[in-house]
Amino acid sequence: MASNKKNENCKLYLLTPAKIETVSFAETLKRTIDAAPEIIGAVQLRLKDVEDDDFMRAAEALVPVCHSFDLPLIINDRPEYALDSGADGVHIGQDDISYDRCYQMLGDDAIIGVTCHASRDLAIEAGDKGADYVAFGAFFPSKSKEVKHHADTDLLEFWSNMTVVPCVAIGGITAENCAPLVENGANYLAVIGSVWDHKDGPEAGVRAFVEQLPQ
Repeated sequence: MASNKKNENCKLYLLTPAKIETVSFAETLKRTIDAAPEIIGAVQLRLKDVEDDDFMRAAEALVPVCHSFDLPLIINDRPEYALDSGADGVHIGQDDISYDRCYQMLGDDAIIGVTCHASRDLAIEAGDKGADYVAFGAFFPSKSKEVKHHADTDLLEFWSNMTVVPCVAIGGITAENCAPLVENGANYLAVIGSVWDHKDGPEAGVRAFVEQLPQ
């Protein structure tokens, strides 16, 4: 993922809905990325409460879609799926498997991102261990997850001025409210509902960000 340069080349980090129908969603993802490929930087497979076989099938279906656009597919929480499916890395939370264990499983070539909520200390710890990016949030109320931690733009500014480790902003981000996040140093905007639930479809959802993320 790209290095941290304030106000330059901020991209979308597409997180999948919690439940998908694999075949149809793979086609939807392809059309969505193709609507504005220049502003999309990564995709995360973020399924909840699904069987292991279903998760694996989804990972195997989405890897070639992402790779056809030269984008990484990141697996949420489960490094074993990243290892077995050919995905590019894993995103872990504070209550998930440890960074050290992920690194042991996946090695140098994998992307490992770490949720750091609104904590500078957690982010510094993750960066010191070698995390490829840190994620801060939530910046706004979210429909996809209960908000327990509230981050502000000062954290993005602090991080972008201190390190070259990229940061991802997450939590209720839309084309209408994202400008301060970009201005204060976010490298990626993690988006879910503002794309997949857009009233005119996900292609329109990503295109709505084009003016906010000039490349």
